[in-house]
Amino acid sequence: MIVLIPAYEPSEKLIKLVRDLKDQCEYGFVVVDDGSGEKYKHIFDEVSSLGCTILTHERNRGKGAALKTGFKYIEQTKEVTGVVTADCDGQHLPRDIIRVAEAIKEHKDSLMLGTRRFVGKVPLRSRLGNSVTRFIFSFASGTKVHDTQTGLRGFSMKMLPWLCEISGDRFEYEMNMLLGASSAGYNFYEIDIDTVYIEENKSSHFHPLKDSLKVYLPIIKFSMSSLLSGVLDFLLLGLIQLFTSNLFLAVVGARICSAIFNYTVNKLYVFSKLKHVSIKTSLPRYFILVAIIMLLNYGVIDIYYSVVGLSLFLAKILTEITIFFFSYWSQRKFVFGKASENK
Repeated sequence: MIVLIPAYEPSEKLIKLVRDLKDQCEYGFVVVDDGSGEKYKHIFDEVSSLGCTILTHERNRGKGAALKTGFKYIEQTKEVTGVVTADCDGQHLPRDIIRVAEAIKEHKDSLMLGTRRFVGKVPLRSRLGNSVTRFIFSFASGTKVHDTQTGLRGFSMKMLPWLCEISGDRFEYEMNMLLGASSAGYNFYEIDIDTVYIEENKSSHFHPLKDSLKVYLPIIKFSMSSLLSGVLDFLLLGLIQLFTSNLFLAVVGARICSAIFNYTVNKLYVFSKLKHVSIKTSLPRYFILVAIIMLLNYGVIDIYYSVVGLSLFLAKILTEITIFFFSYWSQRKFVFGKASENK
């Protein structure tokens, strides 16, 4: 087992963390100096003297890049059962790091998450930040994770090639990891850990505005794809209905055109980093889903329009709201997820 610690301008807490872990386990340690500079050399020298392997970036490249540097190095190491990532600022207690590490042995197909429950005295920006991100992640992925921003994570060795391919070099890398886990065929296994904040989390290099945008960007792209497709579908529905006065033709024609647009955008932009998703398997599944949703779309619109007596405009809006979440979840799980690939 190897503990991987990305570190940028660390304090003496990094040394204490390594010492405490060394006293309680016999794991290997890899620390990535993410361009901290000469001022912090003494800290890395001390950590190195404790038996840690130090990998160094000449300049600051970001947490995601540091993690990938560590994963690529560890990937070449033999006889390792797994990898645990931990932050360098002392927010993860040694006993929790060990618990996550030991869980890897029993859950090799799951991504381990050391989950904070955010009870008691928690810095406001951390509580709000995690709550908002948790909600958006759940909405975008259809998967519930209690702590989307935890840096304490565990991986089996077979996950390393996938981890090295995930896009993002800074804090967005960890969100991309969560978003891509289901599609790569991995479940989440959460382990409750103590919530520790030191000096109101002031040592964190996470910049709320700039880095939050990077964290949310993958989710925004995923959501915008569905939104744009919905707008196109809505416009085409009105045009076809206007010229043909045939509701069935309008619904089917609009859905086919918007479906082709949606699949293309998802394939080229939203899921472009998921190399295991092939067109020959995902495209047929996508249009099976389109057919199902199209029938649902027609049926629900017909109820609102013909039975309830709503206008076509309002009927369409209510229908899209009704089936949106089913469509969203199905695309991630059925079309672009592991199920879409015959491995």
